[in-house]
Amino acid sequence: MFKPLHKLAPFALSLLVTACAVGPDYKAPQPVQVDSFSQAANSRFDEAAEQRFWAGFNDPILERLVERTLAGNLDLQTLLARYRGSEALLRGARRDRWPSLRAEGGASKQHLAEVERITPGQERVEQYSAGLVASWELDLYGRLARGVEASEAELQASAADFQALQVALTGQLASSYFSLRGQQQLLAVAEQNVALQQESLDIVSARLEAGRGTQFDQLRAQAELDSLRALVPQRKAAVQLSMHRLAVLTGQPPAALNALLSEAKPMPTVVAEIPVGTPADVLRRRPDIQAAERRLAAATARIGVATADLFPRFTLGGLLGSVAGNGSDLFSAGAESRSVTLGIDWTFLDVEGVRARIAAADARGAEGLAQYQQAVLSALEETENGLVNVRQSQRRSGWLQSASEAAEQAVEQARLRYEQGYIEYFEVLDAEQALTAVRSDLVQSRIESAVAMVSVYQAIAGAPAEESPALARR
Repeated sequence: MFKPLHKLAPFALSLLVTACAVGPDYKAPQPVQVDSFSQAANSRFDEAAEQRFWAGFNDPILERLVERTLAGNLDLQTLLARYRGSEALLRGARRDRWPSLRAEGGASKQHLAEVERITPGQERVEQYSAGLVASWELDLYGRLARGVEASEAELQASAADFQALQVALTGQLASSYFSLRGQQQLLAVAEQNVALQQESLDIVSARLEAGRGTQFDQLRAQAELDSLRALVPQRKAAVQLSMHRLAVLTGQPPAALNALLSEAKPMPTVVAEIPVGTPADVLRRRPDIQAAERRLAAATARIGVATADLFPRFTLGGLLGSVAGNGSDLFSAGAESRSVTLGIDWTFLDVEGVRARIAAADARGAEGLAQYQQAVLSALEETENGLVNVRQSQRRSGWLQSASEAAEQAVEQARLRYEQGYIEYFEVLDAEQALTAVRSDLVQSRIESAVAMVSVYQAIAGAPAEESPALARR
């Protein structure tokens, strides 16, 4: 197996020259071709303005919360750690393609039996050795190259996962923030309804004292008032829970933002149209699509890794050292030791096992393709659904605003007619119940409109596409 270095070097060089990577070369799949979204006119997505969409609401508190979330959210820290792990694996895969060098040394002393002694009086044998050992796998069939290709794609997928989580968390934070403001408005509406019903009870009680009312009407008014009062603690609890959710999203204890968020703020104004751009624009921007495509590339590269096992592996090794029977003779001229080896490892008797691994890699590639195609369809669906929800929730809010104004006028007229004796109290109560219900529905519709608008920005990746400082350094 040992051959002189000058005879092995040309052979090794020729192997490297003729080296090739087995397995399929990756080609990015073509996504579903859709010309436009059915719920929006084609308009160019203004990336400079929309990537920080929360700034358009002119709410300093919301901007502060987004900054805290991107800096301190623990789910983001988890993905950043995963990214670092993928980066380390890539460094290891790249290093495997180059020669390794290690130092070796040893000392041994052996007592010989009489039958083992070559010369009379030779009772023991000592040996000392030290040297450098080099080893290099000649990647003739691209096993290591495909491994590096897979690791690079996985690293890029991890980076895209990080950005996708940024998009998701930004949208979740904005939705939770608008939900909080809506819950505060619902609390205000509940308190208004209590005050409204208290006025009604006072009217009924005054009529009863004047001999023009009935105790039945007073009891019904009192029951309605207590029912509305019971809703206030529920609304207060919803406000507290929303503040806790926002605090945890920013990576802080649940009660950390109570002082900042306790003051009620108005809901944002929902824009009439969102410039979503074309479906191709959306798919190009979305980091989850990028992550799915990169994982498909990694799975394709691993097919080549598995296929390379069908062919022999060649390893070039070398030793430069010193061997002596006495420690003081190490590194002397006569103790020099050197060798060059070419090793061949070929498990040709395990062809069926190798083919099974290739088939498994092929299946994972097909799985990655299906996941990519599903991610594309899901992205288009999310965008279409978001546009539908924005448009319809705006229409609903408009009708509920009109209904609320009409219900307020109906309550005023019902009270006037009741005081004049033209109608019974149950008609007043019916008008008041309609007003309390439509007030709550109006606020809820405004929450839905704001959340739907955030969902559209999420779907079109109108959130931070810039890398974190940790990713940028890499």
